[in-house]
Amino acid sequence: MKIKSVIKKLKLDQSGFEKIQKTVKEAESKTSGEICACLAAESSDYAVWELFAGIVCSVLCYAILLPFSGAIRMFFENSNWLSPEWYLPATYGIAAFLSILVFFFVFNIPFLDRFIIPREYRNKLVSKRAFEAFAETGVYCTENHNGILIYVSFLERQVRIIADKGISQKISEDLWQLIADELSSELKKGNGVDAYCDAILKCGDLLSEHFPIKKDDKNELPDGLLILN
Repeated sequence: MKIKSVIKKLKLDQSGFEKIQKTVKEAESKTSGEICACLAAESSDYAVWELFAGIVCSVLCYAILLPFSGAIRMFFENSNWLSPEWYLPATYGIAAFLSILVFFFVFNIPFLDRFIIPREYRNKLVSKRAFEAFAETGVYCTENHNGILIYVSFLERQVRIIADKGISQKISEDLWQLIADELSSELKKGNGVDAYCDAILKCGDLLSEHFPIKKDDKNELPDGLLILN
């Protein structure tokens, strides 16, 4: 899935990105904690599952065609008096190959991707990619270990909020999960800007209760929405 189509579906234009950036600054103005918001089109390309589904469907198509082998042979005999015997197996082979290709591309459609890929497998890969992003963005290495990552994976329609160890010692993970669930629900409505901004402000309020702003506070992470490849 391409990130450009995701940005379009979530209505994330330039003004939207700027609004999210301002919201992050507003939320962090009340706390010494750091907030990093990210967006990924998908947490994996799932090509293996798409190919597997394509092969399964191709086998089904092959099985459906088998009873018609006599009719297909007669068609070749009627259309070409000297048609070789290999025409029939070649036709079946080409049909199987083409059907695999067709179904492989069909199963690239997000809705079908979510249908063929087991939920547990998707959950595992989303969590794995979220923790990778947690490291890549530098959230894990803030001075006081009080950064959080808001990770959205569009294809899977899942959100992860990962808090560094300084935060997890004081704030229950269940509270972050509530915000993540609300963000996921709002994103389904298609307005990504408001959904992100609302989640960011809620995270900022929660952080401010345990990590109030300090006089010498430094902004250690970039504000705004990061687009992940």
